[in-house]
Amino acid sequence: MGPPPSFYWLMPPLYWLMPLRPDTKRLIAKEKQELRDRLKKQRREHVQALPAEALALMFYRPPGPLAALTSPGATIGLYCAMKAEAPTLPYAKWYQENGYALALPYFDNRDAPMQFRRWDNPYDEDELEAGPFGIAQPRKDTQEILPDLVFTPLTGFTADGHRLGQGGGHYDRWLARHKHVIPVGLGWDCQLVDALPTEAHDRPLRMVVTPTRAFTGEA
Repeated sequence: MGPPPSFYWLMPPLYWLMPLRPDTKRLIAKEKQELRDRLKKQRREHVQALPAEALALMFYRPPGPLAALTSPGATIGLYCAMKAEAPTLPYAKWYQENGYALALPYFDNRDAPMQFRRWDNPYDEDELEAGPFGIAQPRKDTQEILPDLVFTPLTGFTADGHRLGQGGGHYDRWLARHKHVIPVGLGWDCQLVDALPTEAHDRPLRMVVTPTRAFTGEA
């Protein structure tokens, strides 16, 4: 019996609770990476085509449905956007100015689990340092903190909140350990797809926000 066809991952979600054969897992991983590569290319071309004036106004502040998920005093986990990822700095400034605490991912080394550590000043780039993956993160002596809501970067997403990440699994593992935390994705409209190869460990998002709308997820 040969490997399953490429439409295997379009089966109903309950199907993913069944044990997967090794060749099936390899096929899923291959299809995820191919989709990830294609969506990254689309994202890069989309952002490059945006006028600078328009880009500066996008993700300027959280839309009403997103802001309503938390109240002042809550801690918001963000990420430092890389390349063509949806920017988070305007949101960070808005949340801080409206009485929220901020946090960013922190890695002690490339093999360490992801943590969140306090981010006191989104206006001061010198407060951060390069982490083991080359991404800016809080300094080692910064306080570890547990966010109430976490923004996740994404490569692709569906209208019902399923997410395709970078492939490292850091957010999936962190969210599995902190099931009460609200996960929210930020992305561009060009990253919306009809379906994704979803596995049992994948955590759907409560909401995905793009420059044009907020999609309500299954989380």
